[in-house]
Amino acid sequence: MRLAVFDRRPNFSRRPNSGLGNIRRGFADPTRNIDWILMAAVGALTIISSFIIYSATRPRLLNRGADPFQFVQRQIIFVIFAIIVMAVVMWVDYVQLKGSAELIYAVTIVLLILVMVTGAVTGGARLSFDLGPIAVQPSELSKVATLLLLAGFLADDDTETVAYERFIQSLFIVGLPVVLIAIEPDLGSASVLVACAMGVLLVAGAQLKYISLITSLAIVSAFAGVVSGVVKDYQLRRITGFLNQNSDSDTLQNLTTQVRFAKRAVATGGFWGKGYLQGPLTNGAFIPVQSTDFVFSAIGEQFGMLGGMTVLGLFGVILWRIYRIARIAQDKLGVLICAGVFTMILWQTFQNIGMTMGITPVSGVPLPFVSYGGSHTVAFAMMIGLVQSVHMRRFR
Repeated sequence: MRLAVFDRRPNFSRRPNSGLGNIRRGFADPTRNIDWILMAAVGALTIISSFIIYSATRPRLLNRGADPFQFVQRQIIFVIFAIIVMAVVMWVDYVQLKGSAELIYAVTIVLLILVMVTGAVTGGARLSFDLGPIAVQPSELSKVATLLLLAGFLADDDTETVAYERFIQSLFIVGLPVVLIAIEPDLGSASVLVACAMGVLLVAGAQLKYISLITSLAIVSAFAGVVSGVVKDYQLRRITGFLNQNSDSDTLQNLTTQVRFAKRAVATGGFWGKGYLQGPLTNGAFIPVQSTDFVFSAIGEQFGMLGGMTVLGLFGVILWRIYRIARIAQDKLGVLICAGVFTMILWQTFQNIGMTMGITPVSGVPLPFVSYGGSHTVAFAMMIGLVQSVHMRRFR
């Protein structure tokens, strides 16, 4: 009698899928190691941004008889382009990007020089190239280029501390774009680069006495800039307006009025807010540049403290995930990249919301992922792409 032989191995017609990638790929495969929590927090802020930009720009566009969706449509295009750029940066090994850091930095320096000669004049400053429907702002792109070069330079040293010579060389890397951006003048963006440098240097092991020395020199340089006339009159008025927020002076009226209205919008929103498209100050177009500099006031008036806390909570999640990625990064370069991105997002968020609340001078820096604008949207997308690249390759 012949016995039937059975194959006890399970017969799958296809390999099962993990949902986020085929399980045939190893755990170290970059495509299986995307930080989806970080992506979700950035995506949520981007969605909020679209609604807030529409509400902040709609009144003025309707008064001009223009399409009320004009700015939000542009922002969506900016976001789509930023997503493509972020995906490219994510999929390129950040160690390979380090090899191109000098070229990227050099191109950025050239753009910063050209913008001072051929850039469009806006509010007394040459900040961007006017390309018709869009404006490209090199100072935003310089944040990514400077971070990549600085992190790569410091990562080449295996010691736990930064020697004084290396510290000075790092300052030259940061100092050149900072000086060029300050001359434009754009002191807000320059301060973000300085904050980035301090964060990266501290994590790399720079001694506090070096940091204190350079901080003192920076203060002296700022004073010299005021005396020599490098700092423009309208920037001095921003500082004066910050120190005299209740002033009725004619020279400070425009500045103090917009800050006063921005604070009033946040204060009158209460806990729940007045409702979407129901804010009197936002709907009445009382706050200039509300879709960029004072976008948080539109959030506070329409969605109240709850909406403001939600936005701050999302920024907290982003910073937490970047901090976590820095902790598990497999090399010093990854740690320093995360430190720079963490510092820039933290400082620029504080600076933007602070000027809305009247606790920092008006600096003109946008709120990351929320304010209207293409250059900063793409720049911060590149930063998130760099952080994701570090996270995706933590097992190699």
